[in-house]
Amino acid sequence: MTSPSLGRSLELHYINGQPDGMLTAEMFNWTGHVLLVPRTQLSQALARTEARYAGIYLLLGEKEGEPLAYVGESEDIGSRIKSHDTAKDWWSMAVLVTTAGNKLNKAHVRYLEARLIEQAKSVGRTPLANGTNPPRPTLSEADVSKMEAFLENIFIVLPAVRVDLFIQRTRPTPTVAPTAKAPSAEFILETKKHGVKARAVLVDGEFVVEAGSTARLAWEGVGSEMTSYGQLHQELRNEGVLQPQDTVCVFAKNYAFKSPSAAAAVVNGRPANGTVEWKTLSGQTYKEWEAQQLSAVPADRPRPAENRLYGNP
Repeated sequence: MTSPSLGRSLELHYINGQPDGMLTAEMFNWTGHVLLVPRTQLSQALARTEARYAGIYLLLGEKEGEPLAYVGESEDIGSRIKSHDTAKDWWSMAVLVTTAGNKLNKAHVRYLEARLIEQAKSVGRTPLANGTNPPRPTLSEADVSKMEAFLENIFIVLPAVRVDLFIQRTRPTPTVAPTAKAPSAEFILETKKHGVKARAVLVDGEFVVEAGSTARLAWEGVGSEMTSYGQLHQELRNEGVLQPQDTVCVFAKNYAFKSPSAAAAVVNGRPANGTVEWKTLSGQTYKEWEAQQLSAVPADRPRPAENRLYGNP
């Protein structure tokens, strides 16, 4: 019997009280410690104790208008990042990942570095400035298990501090239909004018456009490519999720969008209201379907705790 996924508690601490300044992120019952620091506050960050620990680090920024990242490791993170301060001028944010008590050793951080580079390249969202793929060092079976568990938590914490280069939004296609989890709803979007037709399912709160769906070949309009959805359309083409085929693009993989409107915009190649453009197989718009789901939620509200305690109505 498969156990249900458990929730996680994450604590964010804004060190100087500013939302765009240094912050730390920790999870209950995890020894890991994440420090996010803007380059403008690097000297304050490197004066902190954890900056002298062993760990892995990310450098995030842009080069020639395109996002870029670098993944590294060191037994003394602060010392290594100092060398990057002059050698690499494109980055604007650093992320330091260490442990309480400095429990990671050189082999551990080399393993984490190799795995993070593998994951970033597999996702393909952000190009890496790393020249090579370092091999995974040899670890004991127990240490590999510990590092994989450590990575699992890293992949939960980093998106919470706006670091998304490791988020995998493509979804595997179930190979055995009878055992696949049934979707909670299915939707169709068809725009005959542009010859596109897409199918999506809502599963576990994710709006997933299925492989084989079609989308516009390019984003519509001159100068509009820099909109967030226009960038997403281009990003999916760069990643190979959208593959050109004659006059349209075809989804090569299932892809989980953040919202129906994001999915509709990419399919149509223009800004779109997904709540009215996606429709169920019976013809309901997403908006109508959602309203129907909400109407089924019980309206009774629980009585205040003091009333329950004393038996008051």
